[in-house]
Amino acid sequence: MTRALFSACTLTMGMTLAVSSWCAAENSTTINILSPRNGDTVAETFDIKYEILNAPAGNHAHVYLDGAYQKGFKGTFTQVPKGEHTITVKIADHDHKDVGTATDSVTVHVGE
Repeated sequence: MTRALFSACTLTMGMTLAVSSWCAAENSTTINILSPRNGDTVAETFDIKYEILNAPAGNHAHVYLDGAYQKGFKGTFTQVPKGEHTITVKIADHDHKDVGTATDSVTVHVGE
């Protein structure tokens, strides 16, 4: 009887921890680049689309091309040189400081 009770308690605690972790993950801030996708070939001018989920008020995205912050970025890259480039989006707070908790990156090839 003690063993059965111990097993039931252990199972219940394990399920509680799993559900708690899932709920925390469901409520955490995430950012996802929707397009272009990793490995895509794009023209020298192309749009980027991303989504931000569960961000506190005032949080927004900062966009980087090859590690360089794109100040005032409006969603379209123009005249990007041919070759491989990494695009990164990061969550920033209302003071424009990178929060560091949510980021996404893709590598694209600018072709002819």
